[in-house]
Amino acid sequence: MIVNSLFNKLFGILLTENSRKKCERIVLIVAIISFLIHLFLIFLADRRLIHTVDSADLLSSPIAAIYTPFSFILVYEVYLLIFYLPKSFTTYVGKQYEIIVLIIIRRLFKDFSSLSITTDWFKIKYDLQFTYDLIASLVLFYLIYLFQKEGARRFGPVAHISQDEVGIGRFVNIKKTLASLLIPLVLVVSVYSLVNWLWLTLGIHQGSIYAFRNINNVFFEHFFTILIIVDVILLLFSFFHTDEFHKIIRNSGFIISTILIRLSFSVDGLLNTLLILAAIVFGLFIIKIYNKYEKTLALNQTNGSEANG
Repeated sequence: MIVNSLFNKLFGILLTENSRKKCERIVLIVAIISFLIHLFLIFLADRRLIHTVDSADLLSSPIAAIYTPFSFILVYEVYLLIFYLPKSFTTYVGKQYEIIVLIIIRRLFKDFSSLSITTDWFKIKYDLQFTYDLIASLVLFYLIYLFQKEGARRFGPVAHISQDEVGIGRFVNIKKTLASLLIPLVLVVSVYSLVNWLWLTLGIHQGSIYAFRNINNVFFEHFFTILIIVDVILLLFSFFHTDEFHKIIRNSGFIISTILIRLSFSVDGLLNTLLILAAIVFGLFIIKIYNKYEKTLALNQTNGSEANG
């Protein structure tokens, strides 16, 4: 009881609507300040007043300064993902998709500084990656629209034999507990990522050249690993309040989708883009098929009620 009370109190502090609004204001202020600081660092690097690594693309152009505030906006999107976790599993998964697309958009801002505008556009690695990301961001934007559209569909009340109010309430409390645990964990990881980014930007560490090539993986590579664990825990606990096949497949499918996103961080180039596309397309098909099940169950219930009447 004491543990439950502690988590409920933590949830009330960190994940209420009022907390969300405060977090939004704080992130916007920090994003603006970080943008100005990044611009100042670019100015210092341009005047050779600070030492940077050869591959520090983030300090080579003012356009690249957008990368830093965008990173804080992404952290806020992570907060929103956790915020919606206890409320809607479909919205929670949709937030995962939004985050990975925003990561691609952020990567575009970074890659602007390393573009080579030549007739050999399709022969240069960085230009090709920019092209992949540009096309993928449009396609993924539309896929997320379709996913959210499917996720918002409702087919009326359906009698679920295996569900009861007590079981559903217990499952919601489990999701609240997980969300409450995720907030401090994400905060620690994000602060570490920021400190590490500053460390590498100033060229202090000897391994900074390698790290800069993988800066888009910072924080989110670990974050999606955490999400996989959370998704598996939710799947296992969902068995306590439902044994419906289509719900189990939906939740399992979303885990597969998250794993595909996580795998995308371990590869570069076209394969990275294809894995992200595959993840969201897979999730979209899962929710479409799930909705067909829900629609059929709703129709059967309606027909059964009319027959009994």
